[in-house]
Amino acid sequence: MSKRFNMLQDWLQTNLGIKAPQLVAITNDASFRRYFRVIANDVSYIVMDAPPDKENCAPFIDVAKRLQSSGLNVPQIVASHLEQGFLLLTDLGSQLYLSALNEEAQVESLYSDALQALMVMQVRTDSSTLPLYNHHLLHQEMNLFTDWLIGKHLDLSLEASEREGLEKCFELLSAAALSQPQVFVHRDYHSRNLMVVSQNNPGILDFQDAVKGPVTYDLVSLLRDCYIAWPRERVDEWGKHYYKQAQHILNEVSEAQFLRWFDWMGIQRHLKASGIFARLYHRDGKSGYLKDIPRTLNYIVEVSADYPELATLHKLVNERVLPKAKALTSN
Repeated sequence: MSKRFNMLQDWLQTNLGIKAPQLVAITNDASFRRYFRVIANDVSYIVMDAPPDKENCAPFIDVAKRLQSSGLNVPQIVASHLEQGFLLLTDLGSQLYLSALNEEAQVESLYSDALQALMVMQVRTDSSTLPLYNHHLLHQEMNLFTDWLIGKHLDLSLEASEREGLEKCFELLSAAALSQPQVFVHRDYHSRNLMVVSQNNPGILDFQDAVKGPVTYDLVSLLRDCYIAWPRERVDEWGKHYYKQAQHILNEVSEAQFLRWFDWMGIQRHLKASGIFARLYHRDGKSGYLKDIPRTLNYIVEVSADYPELATLHKLVNERVLPKAKALTSN
């Protein structure tokens, strides 16, 4: 047993009175956090282990309170030891949206719930004092694509003209993001962070990186999910449904402008995500996300084809990046 695991057991037993806690590991996420399930007095809880030298529990607690105040279903903090990086949370169950989306009858209902919860999150949740999704952060994220996917993972060298063209595309994408209404943004609102629950569906996880940012960000995270893809026509239908319901947020912006924001925000996010998947493998030794890179890049190719302003990006991903990523994934 590791030193931290022993510390965690000691905290549960000595501080919280859980006798001989039996910790069952839950699949780890993309961060340095680890999660366990533990039973105490016949009640199931989730234990978060967030090493304080790598993770900060304070934002998780802060954002959880904001979302709870909006009436959304997130884990409640039962106990905490911030110095050691331990939290005891209520348990929202074990069925992720991702595993439930294989039954057609449930898909529309689950997405309807998720879209309704998103609207509540954007309208009712306090975003004051949250970090801003500003120009620097947007570009820092897109640079993950250049540095980790193109450079590190694919070992591709870009010509000076390609780099210049790519930077121009990045500027266009960030300008589009910053021109949108700015709201509470979860930042990872997708099928691996939403739980199927019997009441007040969905349960919402992994919200500690929330910021104030573009209104379409969480929508595109949900509908153009890096872990499951839907036909573009169906995604457009869900997007247009959201558009009709969100007029009080969108300030009478046209549907065409909204769909352009949605498309370009998705490209920005998928640039970021593909870079993160490569970084998780090369820096953190997590290979499980490599299989998701082609799907993520496919979104960029499909959507950028509709916008001549993004021709440099489209050509690069379609002709060089995606083919090599597919080849590496199939090996």
